[in-house]
Amino acid sequence: MDIVPAAPAAARLPAQRFDREGRAHIDLRAVWALALPLMANSAVQVVLNLTDMWFIGHISTAALAAVGAVQWLILGVMFVLGGSSMAVQTLASHAHGARRFRRAAQAAWTALWVTLCIVPVCILLGMAGRLILTPCGFAPRIAQLAEQFWLPRIGGASIAVAAWAMMGFFNGIGRTRVSFMVAAAAAIANAIFNDLFIFHFGWGVAGSAWASNAAQAVGFGLGFVLFLRSPIRAAFNSHLTWRPRWHSVRRQLRLGVPLGLMPAADVLGFSVFQMMQVRYGMISGAATQMVTVLTSIAYMPGIGIATAAATLVGQSIGAGDRSWALRLGTRIILLAALVMGGIGLALALAGPWLMPLFAGAHDHASDQAVRLGTQLLWLAAAYQFFDGLNLGSSMCLRGAGDVRVPAALIFPVCWLVFLPLAHAFTFAPGHGGFRFLPQFGWGARGGWSAVIIYVVLLGSALFLRWRSCAWQRIRF
Repeated sequence: MDIVPAAPAAARLPAQRFDREGRAHIDLRAVWALALPLMANSAVQVVLNLTDMWFIGHISTAALAAVGAVQWLILGVMFVLGGSSMAVQTLASHAHGARRFRRAAQAAWTALWVTLCIVPVCILLGMAGRLILTPCGFAPRIAQLAEQFWLPRIGGASIAVAAWAMMGFFNGIGRTRVSFMVAAAAAIANAIFNDLFIFHFGWGVAGSAWASNAAQAVGFGLGFVLFLRSPIRAAFNSHLTWRPRWHSVRRQLRLGVPLGLMPAADVLGFSVFQMMQVRYGMISGAATQMVTVLTSIAYMPGIGIATAAATLVGQSIGAGDRSWALRLGTRIILLAALVMGGIGLALALAGPWLMPLFAGAHDHASDQAVRLGTQLLWLAAAYQFFDGLNLGSSMCLRGAGDVRVPAALIFPVCWLVFLPLAHAFTFAPGHGGFRFLPQFGWGARGGWSAVIIYVVLLGSALFLRWRSCAWQRIRF
């Protein structure tokens, strides 16, 4: 256990307990009490993703490849537009730790006002789907299905961003069970709407996108009602802090823009990687999509633990003890890495039984996609430990407000190392989009080998940034 000097009981910090000699220790039970609802929340997100893949997989293998080709690009766009909502957790946790509760509610309202302003941007980007996706070079059938999914999903992205603001507020103040309840309601609604829109209304892949929008609307509505009801209203004056304040908007954007760019650079890079696999072949694209969603079973518990770290680090800093934030954050980073590494290994072992569940179209390509995906799961398992290091470190840095340097770090590692390697390892000479790069022609196996190199570099770099304690000089 990490030990720090004793503190008075009245000044007890997050996840802190004292032994009989008055020495302070990290209370792992308190960490798990916060993290378990977030892990359950993340597990609900896994169910939501698997539900989408199950429904889309029963349309056709081409539909699965098309959605897989654009889903990371869509998520990246949402991160760029939703940075203000992502900043809510950091600001709310600092305000909660400093006992300035009105500011926590004000951060949520500020994010909602910014989200209202991006609605026209989302609609315009959705309508520009063909213009955006044409340079990707998809096969005509894949391109048509990708455009059908793109328009409603991007057009309604502001709904998801608004839901992020509500979830960030409840996570920041430590009410993670509320976040879980909101996510569970959205997941149930998503399954109902998928069945209704895809099969009963006959909307195909566009129906899945509309189902996601409708489910996010359900989650936001429930979170917003709870935000305005007692006891939140009594403790945080959430009904009195709705007026937009320009200085709060500027502060939130200064934090939120790099905060959104940091995961956006990562997921947009992975989007290009996914598109490479689809361009290499439909089977490669479908197998990569199945592996990506299955590995979210390891990713989502990891992000749940890491999100708890962001809250606890932010509350510790708000309470005025950055040394405690360092000790607590480091312990949770290692916990996230171990959990993700263990789950990744279990998924690889269970691959032969899991993969066939998500290729229910029964067309000629399904069996080939399943066989390739089963092999790729072992490569995906190899990087899970370092992805846990990456997630834990980035979320601890987020809780500390250190977002600019990590965002600047991710861009060169992703775009100058990962993507050139993925292209070189995937395509054979004479294929692909960049003929000046070396081309080894290893297909999807080569592409996933590049993923391993990328995550190892990124996870190690962010952990070193956290341990450097440069974030301790940041002041809000």
